[in-house]
Amino acid sequence: MTTAEKIWVAVGFGGQALFFGRFLLQWLASEKAGRSVIPVAFWWFSIGGAAVLLAYAIHRGDPVFTAGQSLGFLIYGRNLWMVRRERQAQAQRK
Repeated sequence: MTTAEKIWVAVGFGGQALFFGRFLLQWLASEKAGRSVIPVAFWWFSIGGAAVLLAYAIHRGDPVFTAGQSLGFLIYGRNLWMVRRERQAQAQRK
C-alpha cells in the first residue's frame, strides 16, 4: 500500500470515528437526561463525518458511497438549520 493510500485509509477511519463519536455523544446525553436526547453536537459530528467520508468516497471513485454521503450531508445540514431557526424563535419570544 502506498503512502497516499495509507493516508486515505486513515481519512476514512477518521470519518468513521466522527460517526461513532456522534452515537456515543447521543447515548451519554440521553443517559444523563434520562430520556432520548439529540444534542446539537450530534449534528456537527454528523456533518464532519459525512464531509470526511464524502471526500474518501470521491477519492475511491465509489458512486454509491458518494451518493449516500452526499444525501446525509444535506440532511444533517437541514437539521442544524432547523435547530438554529428554533433557537432564534425562542430568543424572540423572550
